[in-house]
Amino acid sequence: MRRLFVLIVIAVLAVEALIGWFWPPFLWTLVLVLPIVGLGVADMSQTRQAVRRNFPVIGRGRYLLEMIRPEINQYFVESNNDGRPFSRNDRSVVYQRAKGDLDTLPFGTQKDVYAPGYEWINHSLAPKHPDQSFARVLVGGPQCTQPYSASIFNVSAMSYGSLSKNAVLALNTGAKLGGFAHNTGEGGLSPYHLAPGGDVFWQIGTGYFGCRDAKGNFSLGEFTKRATLPNVKMIEVKLSQGAKPGHGGILPAAKLTQEIIDIRGVVPGEDVISPPAHTAFSTPTGLLEFVQQLREASGGKPVGFKLCIGKRREFLAIVKAMLATGLTPDFITVDGGEGGTGAAPLEFSDSVGAPLNDGLSFVHQALVGANVRERIRVIASARVNTGFQMATKVALGADMCNAARAMMFALGCIQALRCNTNACPTGVATQDPELVAGLHVGDKSQRVARFHKETVKSFFEVLCAAGCAKPAELEPWNVMRRVNAIEVKNFAEIYGRALPGSLLEETPAGPMGRAWMSASPDRF
Repeated sequence: MRRLFVLIVIAVLAVEALIGWFWPPFLWTLVLVLPIVGLGVADMSQTRQAVRRNFPVIGRGRYLLEMIRPEINQYFVESNNDGRPFSRNDRSVVYQRAKGDLDTLPFGTQKDVYAPGYEWINHSLAPKHPDQSFARVLVGGPQCTQPYSASIFNVSAMSYGSLSKNAVLALNTGAKLGGFAHNTGEGGLSPYHLAPGGDVFWQIGTGYFGCRDAKGNFSLGEFTKRATLPNVKMIEVKLSQGAKPGHGGILPAAKLTQEIIDIRGVVPGEDVISPPAHTAFSTPTGLLEFVQQLREASGGKPVGFKLCIGKRREFLAIVKAMLATGLTPDFITVDGGEGGTGAAPLEFSDSVGAPLNDGLSFVHQALVGANVRERIRVIASARVNTGFQMATKVALGADMCNAARAMMFALGCIQALRCNTNACPTGVATQDPELVAGLHVGDKSQRVARFHKETVKSFFEVLCAAGCAKPAELEPWNVMRRVNAIEVKNFAEIYGRALPGSLLEETPAGPMGRAWMSASPDRF
């Protein structure tokens, strides 16, 4: 559109000159044309708004409508997969914090506090003072020789290919500025993850992009080349993701460039569809042996895995394998069924996989019940947009949180829902060079860093309002949910609470006990 605008301006001015040559009074129309040209030049030159950069003049229409957004947001509510309300104000606060705008709201809460699903945290009459010395978490179990001090809030997995190079550059630059980490997603370790120098979590998916041989199988040699790079701080084996658990990743052929083909080692002209399952292992024991293999090959860096909870027996089988082998991951990332993606079948996005709260609570309790929780960090990832949402995940057992959707909002994503068409108007989720150019790395990296800083600050303010001095003091009974018009329960009542070692009893009780008895470290 930028190039088209230039061509239109040249054509209009040429017509003006030609007609003006024969009929000089026509040149007065330049009084109307030149201001429009000036607006277009100003739009293409500014760096704050990608829509205006990509769509000079006409892109201003969006920002005129945005001026009335606060009034609209009071009444616009969309639903999560688990039925709880999700206010558009969550998205607005991301934009405001990223831009450095005022993020307070007038007239009090804009949510229906008597609607089922409304959540809040109980405050204390003896609140603490925020202390962000607890904003970092040391990741690394007994088998890890290079533990990593991670921020409590990081960029979740988003691949280069799904995102543009400018988006990846801005995220990684923002991570470096703010002292947090950037997950590569399963699309491989690209130059744009490395060039800015920000800390990287390298994700290894079923396609083994960046560490595969010519046949698409895992290559330890290729893995070692990249895993030992100084930017790579942790390695994450992706078992499944919340947006499409049990389904391989999808990169439409329209978004394939030669560079992406070279990075991933794939065939041009075809959709890149990762296998639904790994080929490097096939059992829970095999998974942990693979984790240990990667840990050794990386020089002792933290290695873990990511999954969305499905069959509970299968996760408990992994826990049993930990006890049988003595091998444990350094971290487990729990994704929720409400997590987002650039491309997934409707049925998988809407109806497959446990929501984050359910999966997170289950994983935490299973590790506690097996007496291995203290060796493993738990990371929550799915729709974590605000400090309060971070607090709810920490209350359910998370040590850290990752965000993808919110980081995209910080980049300027307007939810045009064109991620899978290569036509993202803000240059975030496209490989079209004309659109990518609209995303200014310098401006957007500052926004990413600013959003991270303000969200972590907000989390600690909420934490301290609840009377907690550090995240570890936040308990599930601190968070309340209205289950119907007249009944309220805390998270401990809703999700339960396992006792240390409870799964190791001769006959563990409850639904988890039954699943535990049927789990085997030799099969999923």
